[in-house]
Amino acid sequence: MPKISQKGINMPASPIRKLTPFADQAKKDGKKIYHLNIGQPDIKTPEGMLSALKNIDFKVWAYTASEGTASYRNKLAQYYNKLNYSIAPTDILVTNGGSEAITIAMQACLNPGEEIIIPEPFYANYNGFACSSDIVIKPIMSYIDSGFALPSITEFEKVITAKTKAIAICNPNNPTGYLYSQEELEALRVLCLKYDLYLFSDEAYREFCYDGREFISPMHLEGLENHVVVLDTISKRYSACGARIGCLITKNKELYQTALKFAQARLSPSLEGQIAGEAAVDTPDSYFDAVSKEYTARRDTLVSGLNSINGVFCPNPGGAFYVVAKLPIDNADRFCQWILEDFNYNNETVMMAPATGFYSTAGFGEDEVRLAYVLNQEDLKKALRCLEKALEVYPGKTA
Repeated sequence: MPKISQKGINMPASPIRKLTPFADQAKKDGKKIYHLNIGQPDIKTPEGMLSALKNIDFKVWAYTASEGTASYRNKLAQYYNKLNYSIAPTDILVTNGGSEAITIAMQACLNPGEEIIIPEPFYANYNGFACSSDIVIKPIMSYIDSGFALPSITEFEKVITAKTKAIAICNPNNPTGYLYSQEELEALRVLCLKYDLYLFSDEAYREFCYDGREFISPMHLEGLENHVVVLDTISKRYSACGARIGCLITKNKELYQTALKFAQARLSPSLEGQIAGEAAVDTPDSYFDAVSKEYTARRDTLVSGLNSINGVFCPNPGGAFYVVAKLPIDNADRFCQWILEDFNYNNETVMMAPATGFYSTAGFGEDEVRLAYVLNQEDLKKALRCLEKALEVYPGKTA
């Protein structure tokens, strides 16, 4: 039998989805599962997007331009310029989800074997994107005790080599919810200019900032025009994960033209997704005000509930809709499978993502889980009750 590729063997499984068979079996067994494992919001998609889809009226479902339709890119430029990005439509490359934007950025900016520095824990699929692009992630550790703040610049400089080509951040962060400050981004600006590095900024959760804190993008920093690559998606902002529309933004014209060649090779982003995305830009501010209020309440419910459980510690995140919590357990992968397979409380249980999959460094995250507060507060309280009861009887409990 022919052998599969080494790249296929090296491709990591998703820590967010790999426990799905155990959840499916638990459902067949009659258990109710509270899904805190994946960032699929239950917030309603804006009506304007849904109406735009319902009112589609074309005779031929045709290709679009590889860079995206002119009307959508014009609309997107308006959205970003309200945020003071000072970009043109010609700086925007529309992609099939944020995932494709990240992959194209990696392939356009880095040669095989070159390195990108990413603070960990980080979005698990960065590992898969790097594997697909034949590049190397150089992780530097952030710690739960400091709320997963950005590591010091000296930690970055320790891992910079002749092969280092870029730094990547997700802000607000997935999986930790940490929101980077002006001072932290200024420090990255100095570093990227000193070593002539690209700065990838994954901004999927830009709208989700809490407690009056301000979102800062590298696009707001002077002198980085040829260094910054913004990676974005409509998935989270508009609760439209299935639309699969994202974008890559750069003012670096050489990089843009290079990225466009990769986009041409995959032909075009979806027409219907761009129609919905264009309508989404007109979503009123009241929608985001209500969403922010709801997520703040959910965050507070989840964080306070976790910290009230004996042996559990969870920092209070400033953005996104995730937390990473430290549990009194021996092994997060084992625990997350056990709670699905062998535990129930009133015939209910919880699905979480073991944090090991969000670290590249072996041995980290073994007593941590990521939880997404994408359920209503009452369901979050029930999930917390299940978790508390599970920790009382888990055979591998450590405290």
